[in-house]
Amino acid sequence: MQIGPHSIRPAVVLAPMAGVTDKPFRQLCKRLGAGLAVSEMTTADPRLWTTRKSMQRMDHVGEPDPISVQIAGYDPAMLAQAARYNVEHGAQIVDINMGCPAKKVCNVWSGSALLQDEALVARILDAVVRAVEVPVTLKIRTGWNRDNKNGVTIAKIAQDAGIAALAVHGRTRADLYEGEAEYETIAAIKSAIAIPVFANGDIDSPRKARAVLDATNADAVMIGRAAQGRPWIFREIAHFLATGEALASPSPREVRDILLGHLDDLYAFYGEPQGVRIARKHLGWYAKDRPENAAFRAVANRAESAAEQQRLTREYFDALEAGAAAEFAVAA
Repeated sequence: MQIGPHSIRPAVVLAPMAGVTDKPFRQLCKRLGAGLAVSEMTTADPRLWTTRKSMQRMDHVGEPDPISVQIAGYDPAMLAQAARYNVEHGAQIVDINMGCPAKKVCNVWSGSALLQDEALVARILDAVVRAVEVPVTLKIRTGWNRDNKNGVTIAKIAQDAGIAALAVHGRTRADLYEGEAEYETIAAIKSAIAIPVFANGDIDSPRKARAVLDATNADAVMIGRAAQGRPWIFREIAHFLATGEALASPSPREVRDILLGHLDDLYAFYGEPQGVRIARKHLGWYAKDRPENAAFRAVANRAESAAEQQRLTREYFDALEAGAAAEFAVAA
């Protein structure tokens, strides 16, 4: 699929997730097959651009093209200014967040709260598209709640404003992440507009990706929570979509090497103390499907240094490779 001058291949995309899709994780997912990786949302409020967190979120040095940066806010002029600022700092695609269901975001009339005001949506999209020369994309939900599913109307507003591509999560804001995503609304949106559409929500396997593309006629799939602890899902989906065949799951040794590389990148990006803390959630996600995961998390979370965290990780996955994970859990 195409977003402006950028060819997205494969058409399997990492969704923006606050506290997850930082630079180390985006780079890892791109290496493992993601055709595009969208940054965690950055604030449109210029007063916060110089904080350490914002500066880390706006760091794209050395990141593979295309660089997609998500911005969040409610004021058209402020969002336009944020778009210009991020383009000046490396963004090649600007994505607008109108999909986040978090209470703290919606309470300040940002994220999916904006879906309640179609006129404001139009003003925001028009302001941001006019502000920059790079493609502008939009992420939405199907509506504010099940009685107010206006995803098709929002999609038409987006197309008319010059939005280059649209990502749709198959839930309303009121649904949060509960229940199952529905794809009928995504299909209706795709049939109503001509711009590319990303289907998002509960896509957790290659076969599910194929089924969702068939059901929605979407141009690409967007993967969120399923990539946590399983970043190789992108190459698995891309391979299945291209060939109809399933890739073998990575061995414990390969998972170990992927994870140790991820840990190194976290330490380098954040510094050791913060990197060690941030790594803990990733360690838990990598181990979540293993029978001994609780023991591993308990041990890994006690590590206070990078060296200790890496040693424990290496020992755990080496034990899995040797078929001795149960002994590791007992010893831990």
